[in-house]
Amino acid sequence: MKKQIKLSIVFLNFNRLAETQFTLQYLQDLIQHRSDIEVIAVDNGSQDGTPEFLQTQQYPWLKTICLPTNTGIAGYNDGFQIAQGQSIFVLDDDSHPIDIATLDRIIQRFETQSNVGVIACQIENPQNEIVRSWHLPETKQVSDSIAFVGCGFAIRRELFKQVGWYPREFFLYQNEIEVAIRVMQEQYEIEYDPECRVIHRQSPVNRSNWRRVYYPTRNTIWIIRRYFPLPQASYMIFSRLCFGLVRAIQAGEWRWYYRAVKEALGTPIKRQPLSPNLRKRLTLFWKQNSLWHQLTRNLT
Repeated sequence: MKKQIKLSIVFLNFNRLAETQFTLQYLQDLIQHRSDIEVIAVDNGSQDGTPEFLQTQQYPWLKTICLPTNTGIAGYNDGFQIAQGQSIFVLDDDSHPIDIATLDRIIQRFETQSNVGVIACQIENPQNEIVRSWHLPETKQVSDSIAFVGCGFAIRRELFKQVGWYPREFFLYQNEIEVAIRVMQEQYEIEYDPECRVIHRQSPVNRSNWRRVYYPTRNTIWIIRRYFPLPQASYMIFSRLCFGLVRAIQAGEWRWYYRAVKEALGTPIKRQPLSPNLRKRLTLFWKQNSLWHQLTRNLT
């Protein structure tokens, strides 16, 4: 009798053939004797030979999807939809779990903690130094979190499907925050577990400056407009416009900043105001999008 898939590992590649080869070889060494874990690689219209490599069947245990064009983070959704695991472990093409204990820990936590919808992993660099992010608490203990980092987290598959997978319209950046909010709206907890460790190799490929101006500005304002009430939303939007302007000046990307502002404010948004309790839980997000808090560094 075929063993039930408990965990589906899904990662997305775009023109990072070497990183994909590294990740696949690492995963093979980890799961070659496991029939309860599957791996799905999605290629996002790469032109560097990655689709051809994935289709050579060098890894017979690997499920592959090769998309004709780059659809951004929406490409992940194609992998999520064919996943058979009870939960999904999401990686970037340049990240990997540090050991099999991380995968077993994820499986165990979901099986024993019914209120946990998402497990946010501890992110480390190749030197095993913790990569700090405002998304995650600075603690060595399992604790509540308001979000997760996209290069290393796990989520219950049915919950992910229920909240609509990744928002296709975002293309890149801030999709984790949108999903985190939707998960909390469904009354599930996001748990940060430092025993679940992921190495992020942080490839410099495809990290262009215009993307860091355009998508964070536009997508963050979309989130604010959808979930936060006036006048708080107006102040947060003003703050985010200031942050985006500074980034545009630094990068010399005026055209992309103008486009981001135009789409951020001009796109129709269906409002879904948060409950007061949930807004309180998102205080850290509010501070990250508050000009006063950023200038005074009062972020705790």
